Amino acid sequence: MLSPISAGRWDFAAAAHLLNRAGFGGAPAEIETLARLRPAEAVARLVEFSATPDTTPAPAWAKPDPGRAEWLRKVRQATADERRELQREFQREQRQRMLELQTGWLSRMVSGPRPLQEKLTLFWHGHFATSVLKVKEAYLMWRQNEVFRRHGTGEWLTLLREVTKDPAMLVWLDQAQSKPDHPNENYARELMELFTLGEGHHTEKDVTEAARALTGLTYDRLHQEPTFRPRLRDLRDKTIFGRTGNFDGEDLLKIITAQPRSARFLTGKLWRFFAGTEPSDALTEAMAAEFHRHGQEFRPFLRTLFLSEEFHSPAVVRQQIKSPVQLLVTACRQLERPLPPGPVAVNALRALGQELFNPPNVKGWDGGVAWINTNTLLTRHNLALLLTTGENALPIMARKPTGKKVAGRTMARLTPHAADPDMIFPAEVRRSTDRLLAEVERRFINGPLQAKDRAALRDHLQAQGSLDDHDLLGFVRLAMCTPDYQLI
Repeated sequence: MLSPISAGRWDFAAAAHLLNRAGFGGAPAEIETLARLRPAEAVARLVEFSATPDTTPAPAWAKPDPGRAEWLRKVRQATADERRELQREFQREQRQRMLELQTGWLSRMVSGPRPLQEKLTLFWHGHFATSVLKVKEAYLMWRQNEVFRRHGTGEWLTLLREVTKDPAMLVWLDQAQSKPDHPNENYARELMELFTLGEGHHTEKDVTEAARALTGLTYDRLHQEPTFRPRLRDLRDKTIFGRTGNFDGEDLLKIITAQPRSARFLTGKLWRFFAGTEPSDALTEAMAAEFHRHGQEFRPFLRTLFLSEEFHSPAVVRQQIKSPVQLLVTACRQLERPLPPGPVAVNALRALGQELFNPPNVKGWDGGVAWINTNTLLTRHNLALLLTTGENALPIMARKPTGKKVAGRTMARLTPHAADPDMIFPAEVRRSTDRLLAEVERRFINGPLQAKDRAALRDHLQAQGSLDDHDLLGFVRLAMCTPDYQLI
């Protein structure tokens, strides 16, 4: 189990698979660069990303609000009408900041220098699913996103410690409201059930005792910082997973991460995210052992995973349905075009069912076949039209205050530009139908199309006769609407 892929199997297709799963795909030149390396070197280029500078600036507002005390004073002293206007002004500002945050992260995925770091940040965002609809403040969502980015390849206990005291999480799962005489159990429950062990691997008593251990940890709303208040801590003994003591939050996290189930649960979830299949029992045990061998650190574990024969097996390659984020970002990278205007990109993801910083619930997105239905498939086809020709037929998916999606008119005012056909099809490629088909397969599918789809695309090309730029972009759009393109 987890034996390295042989050098003889390392080629353009294998390098494309690695870049698709450990990042968001890329243009042929980027894939060829990886293919020319040895497998271990190619994996290291993605995994050891700290050696690659990333100068992406933080938003200007990404810091504690210096005027917060004054704003809170105004709210307290305002009349009912004044308070409503202050709240509306706050909400408008937060919506604008969230759009900037969503767009900035997508742009980082499209053109940033560390694709695996952003892919892992996306994984942790889905794992520790936190929504701005309840948190309400863009700064807190940005701050949590940076926790995932900084600690996502580090040691498990460190990441879990940072998430536990993260202000957005303290608000999201109500830990900020916990009191010694009435401990809030929301975070303690999800910590075990969703974040570390999975369902059925703890008792209600474990949850109750864990909630008591977490008392004292709360949120300083004025300074927008986590804080520990000793007077709110439950000082009595707790019994958690059969161990008894005057445990605090740090003790709790150490007890949980030491459970054998924790490594199996977490590595299995990482496998499903990156490989897209259900691991066998033998593979689950092998991954847990590898995770423990490296002191529960993610970077060396991921290096082993991405190099393994299992990761490059036919059961994994081109068998995973692209998430909406993967679909949008990969398409931009393959087309070598920038992200569409922020409102258009965010609206597209909302219509497809994956709006960043707004997961559907604390479990995050289901993924897999849940991404595809009649509506989202049509939206995927419209997204292909937008990214290739610049024509925007996407419906506006607005949100009511409840968070419910509401379809509306098309967003015609923010139409992005078309892709560059010369970037996709050099002059020598345009000389024959076979070369055009081969280039589409190489760039967009990273392998052969299904025979019936290849025949349909060939018939389309031959029916066009002489091809101009518009025809070529239409050809690419059709290729991006095939079932094969929905997979990586």
